[in-house]
Amino acid sequence: MEEYSREPCPYRIVDDSGGAFAMGCIGGGIFQALKGFRNAPQGLSRRLIGSMAAVKSRSPVIAGNFAAWGGMFSTIDCTLVHFRQKEDPWNSIISGAATGGILAARNGLASMAGSAIIGGILLSLIEGVGILLTRISAEQFRNPVPPTDPHDANLNMMDSDSSGAFGFGSRTPNVNT
Repeated sequence: MEEYSREPCPYRIVDDSGGAFAMGCIGGGIFQALKGFRNAPQGLSRRLIGSMAAVKSRSPVIAGNFAAWGGMFSTIDCTLVHFRQKEDPWNSIISGAATGGILAARNGLASMAGSAIIGGILLSLIEGVGILLTRISAEQFRNPVPPTDPHDANLNMMDSDSSGAFGFGSRTPNVNT
């Protein structure tokens, strides 16, 4: 399954790291703004100042964590593409599990195994939904099945239904009545 919209593998790592950094920065900024606003003392100006302080202190950390996850994931994904010589959903699932495990390695073997399982399950759900949406959207572009008997095709076209071709036509073509 070729993906034509993505960069080739060496550049994909930097591209995915940057995209993950941007998502972490925006998402983390929104989350931290709401959290800082909620936890600040009363008064609108104090809440806005608390919101901005939370965004400035925590949003870059969250963005860096996202970038590390995205870079590790893309590196493992490109490595699997190179060794397996094909690009399929299994690469992403294995990459998600390996990334979750590697990034949790400092916390011990149990945490590493749990994070690897969660990463694999999460990526398998994402890939499964992607495949499902692709199949559902492909149904609308499928050609209709042609009729098997040519005689049936002529009868169906000459049907005198009001829903047919403006109610014109008869069962016996070229016969004047």
